[in-house]
Amino acid sequence: MWYTDEMNSQLLITNHIELRPNRDGQLRAFIVGTRIRVQDIVSDHERHGLTPEQIAREYSQLTLGQIHAALSFYFDHRDEILNDMRVDDDLVRSIESKHRQQGNGGKDAGHNPLSS
Repeated sequence: MWYTDEMNSQLLITNHIELRPNRDGQLRAFIVGTRIRVQDIVSDHERHGLTPEQIAREYSQLTLGQIHAALSFYFDHRDEILNDMRVDDDLVRSIESKHRQQGNGGKDAGHNPLSS
């Protein structure tokens, strides 16, 4: 996980990547000074097949160096980043499932609180 001493010593030498808690308090790798997670860049690169240059066009506030740093960090910490992505994907699926269940037979299904 992210808390090892070896990991901390590596993080001190990067100017572009920092670990900080997300909204849920889980430690995630972010591009310094932004709300953009390393895993967001990785997703664009690995899942959507975008090149670093294409990603730079999508995130105009980032430099190409920041994008390459995010990808470099990913390749050095692949297991942790992939685990973070799995955790987030599982959370999204869980939320979507709950919404489908509520809409398909929950006791408030079809009830519009604004019409009361």
